[in-house]
Amino acid sequence: MITLKIKTPFYFQEDVLTITTAFIMSVFFFWHYNFSRIECIILSCFIFFWALLEHVRKVYFSKMDSAISKWTANYIKAYGLFVATILLFYILIPIPIVNKKGIAAISIVIPILDILVYSAFISLKAFIGKTEERVNYTLIAGTGTIAKIVEEQLYSRKVAGYQIKGFINCASKEVCTIGHEKIVSNLKDIQQYLQENRVDEIVIALPIEQTKKIQNIISAADYHGIRVKYVFDYKHIFGENCRLTRLGQVNAINVRQLPVEGLLASFSKTLFDRTFSAAVLLFLFPLFIILSILIKLESPGPVFYCPMRIGRAGKPFKVFKFRSMRQSDTSTGGTLSTEKNDARITTLGKIVRKYSLDELPQFLNVLLGHMSVVGPRPHRQFLNKQLQQCVYLYMVRHYVKPGITGWAQVNGWRGPTDTEQQKNERTRHDLWYIENWSFLLDLKIIFLTVFSSKVHSNAF
Repeated sequence: MITLKIKTPFYFQEDVLTITTAFIMSVFFFWHYNFSRIECIILSCFIFFWALLEHVRKVYFSKMDSAISKWTANYIKAYGLFVATILLFYILIPIPIVNKKGIAAISIVIPILDILVYSAFISLKAFIGKTEERVNYTLIAGTGTIAKIVEEQLYSRKVAGYQIKGFINCASKEVCTIGHEKIVSNLKDIQQYLQENRVDEIVIALPIEQTKKIQNIISAADYHGIRVKYVFDYKHIFGENCRLTRLGQVNAINVRQLPVEGLLASFSKTLFDRTFSAAVLLFLFPLFIILSILIKLESPGPVFYCPMRIGRAGKPFKVFKFRSMRQSDTSTGGTLSTEKNDARITTLGKIVRKYSLDELPQFLNVLLGHMSVVGPRPHRQFLNKQLQQCVYLYMVRHYVKPGITGWAQVNGWRGPTDTEQQKNERTRHDLWYIENWSFLLDLKIIFLTVFSSKVHSNAF
């Protein structure tokens, strides 16, 4: 017989909930939300006395057999004593007339709800107790890398109810990563082992190309009525960022499932982007006016420079920047990068570029949904093609929206991309960011953008 350890606070909390529910039901059906002060006092005393009686009669007890009948009998005795006490109170002490139907409703509903809820809880605890006590004896077919991963998962995460019986040596071409003392049989003798030992489940940890061996294991398991699971080590092939998904009626693997692509993560990042950019634009509006006037006074031309940049999924978009040059490269197919001491930069332009003030209008791009506050910086189409051809995995950075600032920028990889190191390091930092994104990381990058000296080291 299973003994359940049930803490007294649960019973008290459940009883308060039961009494409250019964009270609300009676008020709704019999009082119609209209009862006197004396009735409220009587009901309060009624509830308090019942809770006290339950405690005295030890209806709340810490250990209980799985048989619900024992508890029910004890409960009925306590409730019978309670009703008898109330009737005696009515006879001996005259009290004002109250809604008798309402009192009767509470008196009937409370024990019914109590017994139903307690019974359901005890049954659930008993079921969980039986499940936890059941040991699932598992046999792992394989001795290679996948088998080692399965062993580590079962032991390190303490999967409830699993006990590894041992490993089956399937003579795989993989290097054996399991201690020889853990190998209990080989594929040739698996039938005999299953006949002589209790095994509830076989986990096949073999490479998918070993089809014949996998089928032999399944046949042996089917013969003895043993369940089978197959572990496909797809992370070994595709890396840590892959996730299982559904493609219609078939299972598929999303090879690069990024942290920011989750539903909650995507929503929180978008909400933050829109809220933060709106606040910045509102707060810096006076600065925008001052810079616009100064730009117009210093040199002829528009206030904003709006070149085309490549955004998420390779889609081009028009980015907003304060004009910092007397003349600029063409906004669509430009190939001229800014150089140190570039003669095209105005006096005011040197200041706004040094402190990244020319980038501030890009918060408008964030509001429009083209960009994010934090992300890989958007490049010109010419530079994009150039980096695509010479930097491995460069285009993966286009899985997410480009940002006003990014992990590469706060680590000093802003500005020119003339050398192989500059190209590779900027891409490497961008890829690290999208693979390790978190909301706190975004906040850290924003903080470093404002206060880190590395951000402005290559600004010109």
